[in-house]
Amino acid sequence: MTRTTQRDVVHALVDGYGRTYAAQAGIRLRDTPQPLYQLLVLACLLSARIRADAAVGASRELSQAGMRDPRRMAAATWQQRVDALGRGGYRRYDERTATQLGEGAELVSRRYGGDLRRLRDEAHGDREAMRRALQDFPGLGPAGADIFLREAQAVWPQASPYIDSKALQGARALDLPPSPARLLRLADDTAPAVLAAALVRVALDKKAPAAVREAAAA
Repeated sequence: MTRTTQRDVVHALVDGYGRTYAAQAGIRLRDTPQPLYQLLVLACLLSARIRADAAVGASRELSQAGMRDPRRMAAATWQQRVDALGRGGYRRYDERTATQLGEGAELVSRRYGGDLRRLRDEAHGDREAMRRALQDFPGLGPAGADIFLREAQAVWPQASPYIDSKALQGARALDLPPSPARLLRLADDTAPAVLAAALVRVALDKKAPAAVREAAAA
């Protein structure tokens, strides 16, 4: 019987769970202002203690309601933001989050001219500086900044590789090395953003580690 290797486990992990949250939310991530802003909104939504699927659904509803850039988010009424969040299933934190999204949109416009690439450039590509700057947005703490950079690394080489503590929690659940460099070697040509997303999904789903091991052994 062939022994299952760590590389087998990583490949099964990526095959089963390798989808970024931006992709799930329908965000066509590019290094341009609108999708980067949509990612910021998604990171804010994912930061709350709420199901990831509800956060993704709320992100989609906000976009479908036209709130895809900071100008339109700020121009929307508080009630319009609440209603969009509710349609996405984001009801527990909808009122507070609606306020935070409005304030955050105004901050993006005022400080960065609506373009989050300026945040990256002002940080001179330094990951910790970017992480600190992101936490100035209402509702976006350290975990939210990690979410943004974990996904943004797909289009921001300066942030890559970004395998944060939540992703490493998923690695531990699979008995994989707690080293980003070693994880990336085991993943071969997998994009770091995809690997990180897969590891986070495993960290958030108690049934996922067993499913990954079973697939790896098949």
